[in-house]
Amino acid sequence: MKKLQNPQLNDNNYAYNLKNDISVSAITAAIIAVIVSYTGPLVLIFHAANSAGYSTEILSSWIWAISIGAGITGLFLSYFLKIPVITAWSTPGAALLVSLLPSVSLNEAVGAYLIAAFIITLLGFSGIFNKIVHKLPKPIASAMLAGILFKFGIGIFISAAEQPLLVLAMFITYIIARRIISRYAVLCVLIAGFCLANFFGEINLAAIHVNIAKPIFIYPQFSWHALLNIALPLAVVTLSGQYIPGFAILKTSGYDNIPTKPIVGYTGLASCLLSVFGSHGFNLAAVTAAICTGKDANENVHKRYVSGIFNGILYIIAGIFGGTLASIFSAFPKQLTASLAGIALLGAISSGLSGAMSEDKTREASLITFLVTASDIRLFGLGAAFWGLALGLFSYVIINYKANTQKK
Repeated sequence: MKKLQNPQLNDNNYAYNLKNDISVSAITAAIIAVIVSYTGPLVLIFHAANSAGYSTEILSSWIWAISIGAGITGLFLSYFLKIPVITAWSTPGAALLVSLLPSVSLNEAVGAYLIAAFIITLLGFSGIFNKIVHKLPKPIASAMLAGILFKFGIGIFISAAEQPLLVLAMFITYIIARRIISRYAVLCVLIAGFCLANFFGEINLAAIHVNIAKPIFIYPQFSWHALLNIALPLAVVTLSGQYIPGFAILKTSGYDNIPTKPIVGYTGLASCLLSVFGSHGFNLAAVTAAICTGKDANENVHKRYVSGIFNGILYIIAGIFGGTLASIFSAFPKQLTASLAGIALLGAISSGLSGAMSEDKTREASLITFLVTASDIRLFGLGAAFWGLALGLFSYVIINYKANTQKK
């Protein structure tokens, strides 16, 4: 296991001890990250399965595969690397599948998942992806982070227009708790939100049901149609829409020399193994990662890996019980989960914006990156995170080339 150790965090005077490093704030961050995952991105998977006409059994196996895979990879990578490695299923990938799955059979889709995961595994272990990530300017990475999370921040106040008493009470709780017990402010918001929603009768207990998942093995079939229309686009959107933003979040959270090979390689390898149970792939998370990697998880950067471990444990539990946890989260009002996510991400948004504007030579390019990413634009099947990064880097190169030419 020594190969999985992260030299950046192990070559120092800090003595890691899981028992001593556990904190309420880290566990709270993990809980909120899981809530956000199962009340948001999972909806896309339900939608994709319905569009393809999949049975409840296939959907349950799909949820089991992505939950178990994300849980195991996140738990072990966080433990051995001592970094909060938050893994989750590919959200842009699920969005892509909504329109693509009806055009192929289930077996062809699984074959495409397997190929996409193999491509990601190859790029990870070969070190090619590592070179791309480490050449990314930190201010532009910070701008992309802020742009990705921007809609979650304003989601607090959009929700306030729909449920003013619930959301404003949660917001006020956060401000007061931030002043008195800053470390546990988000936990206070979670408790207050649940109690208030229950008091207002907004929690739908009838929607909760117990369901233990049964994985179903699906034989993969390979076709050029599925390769070109699903496998390649799925690999591209996962790498550009999940891994790059995910590493950017880790970078802006204080983890500069991130070992990308094991993170990309092992998540890709695990995706290969679980693709035959319906998993379209899991990867380094972006939005939920920001919840677990910032100061709200723990002021000490060396102790935040605990949130990754507990996040993984919760995913595994969710996977075993299939749709049970999803049904619990679906019982909550959407305004509660939207506000909770926005409040939990305020610190990450603040860090992203301050980091984006930290250097004169990258300031304008960072602003372009932020605006494009926040616009949520989608062109040629690629999401706003990709275009924000691409146009931001393009602007950075052109502006600085021009400045250097004038100096000469």
